[in-house]
Amino acid sequence: MTKPAPPPPGRLYHGVYPGGLTGDEDDLTIKDLREYESAVGQSAAWVYFSHNWFTGQSRAFPRVTADWIRAAGSTPYIRLMLREKPEQDRRDHTFTHQGIIDGLFDRDLRAWARAARDYGGPLLVEWGTEFNGIWFPWNGAWHGRDKKKGFGDPKKYDGPERFAAAFRHIVELMRAEGATNIAWVWHPDVHDDPREDWNRMENYYPGDDVVDFLALSTYGPITPDEPASEKLGDMLDYSVPRLSELAPGKPVIVAEFGCTAGNSTASPAPWAADALASLLARKHPSIIGFSWWNERWPNDDNPKHDTTMRVQDLPELARVFRESFATHADELQTRMLTVPARP
Repeated sequence: MTKPAPPPPGRLYHGVYPGGLTGDEDDLTIKDLREYESAVGQSAAWVYFSHNWFTGQSRAFPRVTADWIRAAGSTPYIRLMLREKPEQDRRDHTFTHQGIIDGLFDRDLRAWARAARDYGGPLLVEWGTEFNGIWFPWNGAWHGRDKKKGFGDPKKYDGPERFAAAFRHIVELMRAEGATNIAWVWHPDVHDDPREDWNRMENYYPGDDVVDFLALSTYGPITPDEPASEKLGDMLDYSVPRLSELAPGKPVIVAEFGCTAGNSTASPAPWAADALASLLARKHPSIIGFSWWNERWPNDDNPKHDTTMRVQDLPELARVFRESFATHADELQTRMLTVPARP
């Protein structure tokens, strides 16, 4: 059995979240993928999507989606989203870190692992996406915050420490079930929110032995009314060194980047042109790949306030991707490499 590996030196993986209809990031189709690939002129090494454990939805490994992604020539990259509702900025009363640590979901996780093992192909998987952002229920604010005496090491902040323990529990359990075809991704946001010492991304790290790849979310404005934007290169300049100090030698994925149309501080085409130039300049050699968040969604009842980052809907953005990818075609890796998985 094999699992995903970094690309050859000097090359970058090109992946994508190709979008869906509901905003839950789990209803993507082959049509979404092919429209994106046609617009940018390159195939995707991985296809990124969510597997939500909302109340009433299946907790089984998403085999149907994984199968069509593999048939399309890409590797599935799964955001394992244990949460009871899609709404953000709220406490989750079902999938708590302590519940994961205590084994309340072991039966479902073991079944998921066995199905992932039996799928047989290489998989990228992350749990706890953007954990240092309070918008997700796995942020430490909902699990002990800055307290130090309610869990584990009395010198560590309980909220992040519980996250790290839950991450380790999931990975060790799945490996024990034989799912060694999974490369595990640890994925913070580029910004610690709240920007307090206890919530620094470093406090959430579960250890080199349970992490294969590091990842970042690095967005420009994602709604038309956001007041300011940052260039992707600037975000990488202050975040990648932190990752390199935390876990020297670990490969880094820019797992999510994007910029919406309709914002007064940044337009998607020039923002993306600058972002792709920064990535392809290889200023940060630890970065091994990137994936554009190719989605659209309404923010309220006014269509002028909708977010859209879909390349196929924005001709100038599509032109930027096509030209950049054509110029750097020899540097793009559009098929995932693998290495033998340890038993």
